[in-house]
Order: sequence, then C-alpha cells, then structure tokens
Amino acid sequence: MKKKKIIVAVTGASGSIYAKLLLDNLQKLADQVEKVGVVMSDNAKEVWRFELENTDYEQYSFDFYQKMDFNAPFASGSAKFDTMIIIPCSMGTLGRIAHGISNDLISRAADVILKERRKLIAVVRDTPFSLIHINNMKTVTEAGGIICPANPSFYSIPKSIEEVAQTVVSRVIDLAGLEQDSYRWNEENS
Repeated sequence: MKKKKIIVAVTGASGSIYAKLLLDNLQKLADQVEKVGVVMSDNAKEVWRFELENTDYEQYSFDFYQKMDFNAPFASGSAKFDTMIIIPCSMGTLGRIAHGISNDLISRAADVILKERRKLIAVVRDTPFSLIHINNMKTVTEAGGIICPANPSFYSIPKSIEEVAQTVVSRVIDLAGLEQDSYRWNEENS
C-alpha cells in the first residue's frame, strides 16, 4: 500500500474531540502515512481549549501550519497530498469551499484538493441544517468532496464519550482509505 499524504484541517465548529481522536489515530497508523500537515483556525484552538480543557494539539509531532501560510506545501497541487480531512468542518468553512473563496490555508487547500480530483472529506458538525447548508453540501459533493456528518453510531455499544466520537473518526479513517481495526456491523472484530 502506498503511504498517504494527509492534510488535517480543524475549524472552530464544536467537536474538537473528533480532531483529537483523528490525530491520535493517525499517529497509530504511521506505517500507512507518509506525511500529515495540520492547519487549525484561531477559533479551532479556542474551541479545543474550551471543550477539551487543554492545549494538547501542541504535543503532536505532525507539521503544523499557520492559517494564512500560503507557502505550505498543500497550498499547491504539485505537493501531491492525497486526502484532506476537515474535522470538524464549520458551515462557514464549507460555504467558502463551496463557492471557491480561498481566503485562508484551509479553504485554499480544499480548493487544491478538489481541482486536482483528490479526496476531500468534510466532517460537518452542525444541526439542524439550513437550506444554505444543504446547498453548500450539495455543491461540494458535486465537486467531488465527501460530506461526512459527525453522526456517531451506537451499534458497537460505546461506553464513553470517546468511544462514541471514535465511531465517527473510524468512519473517516475508512473514507480516507486507511486500514484499521474497528467495529464492523455484523462482523467479528479482528
């Protein structure tokens, strides 16, 4: 299996636990990942500190980029990043992506991923959806993106909030094309 180059973007939507668990999982899947580039909005850092009561995002060994760093490798298609995961994805970020407004590194990287016909996974975390949200999700889907709402599953009988959130992250990892051990409906866990 070819190792993947992955962009992880974290926006200011509620749901920092999803970003944390994804970063934790990507560390464990290092044998499948060549490179991880991370960009967090200012609001994402604030929400992380509020929801998780820490700044553990500073502890990861991945390459972090500032939100306005257009010199980041994944600001260009020539860097050949395979996948971009926006987790959680705010509706404002989704709207900018849907309308081609590349005003920061997150929206620029998403624009690059879509134009290069690579994999964009937007883990939207809002409810209910307005018609504007739905139309933006439709536009991003028609452009080749994958909308993966942060809707947990419960058939694995999760016992903690982390296990509930992990059901979403496991789905994202599957969508990214990475191999992992996780609960599979009506199959024995390996």
